[in-house]
Amino acid sequence: MKGQSILISALVFALLIAIFAVINVDSVQVNFLFTKTTLPLILVILASTLLGGLTVGLLGMIRQIRLQRTIKTLEKQLAELSHDGSLPGAAGKATRGEQEETAFVPQRD
Repeated sequence: MKGQSILISALVFALLIAIFAVINVDSVQVNFLFTKTTLPLILVILASTLLGGLTVGLLGMIRQIRLQRTIKTLEKQLAELSHDGSLPGAAGKATRGEQEETAFVPQRD
């Protein structure tokens, strides 16, 4: 459900940007560091939106990769500690799959 709402809001945002860009079709002077040129404002708006979206997407992917590396490192440390017996009650639960299978085991006293 969350993915659908994100997709719908992204499509609405894209539609608003497209309408805004189509309304602004006048030519404008764009000053780059080394040259000046005249471009239609619609191209400037669409190019800026595209570059902004690509930047945010790239930064999000980098963050996701870092988090996955951290998870793998922590899972490896947990597996090493559980094999050594350093964790109380962790013997025999080295992998995530085994931990999920034995997540709720009632204990008898």
